[in-house]
Amino acid sequence: MPNTKQTTLTGKDLLKKVKKLGNVSREEKAIECGYFTLTSNGQKRVSMVKFLHALIEAEGITFDNENSLEAKKRGRSANYRINVQSNGNLSIGKAYTKRMGLKPGDEFEVILGRKNIHLKQIDEV
Repeated sequence: MPNTKQTTLTGKDLLKKVKKLGNVSREEKAIECGYFTLTSNGQKRVSMVKFLHALIEAEGITFDNENSLEAKKRGRSANYRINVQSNGNLSIGKAYTKRMGLKPGDEFEVILGRKNIHLKQIDEV
């Protein structure tokens, strides 16, 4: 009984094999590097996406870096912009107040500039 388990090349081995194959089609390169499955009737189905991802990784390029994965876990980040609500109020979100260390009941003086609004915290003595 022949060995049906094929090995898929990765890393430097994958790059060497692809260079060695030269002007062969992409599909043939993928098959030669082990990126295929056998259908029920024995035909080879090429796994091009897996092959191309393996090539990209072998070149040292990563799309999903750890920083972006951490950012996804944290949720949205503050963009330091707020919009006027339909009732005319400005609402400063939790991300801003938490970063500034504010607590419920803290008071501010509103200072209107020509094109901006400044909030000056009133120190309780």
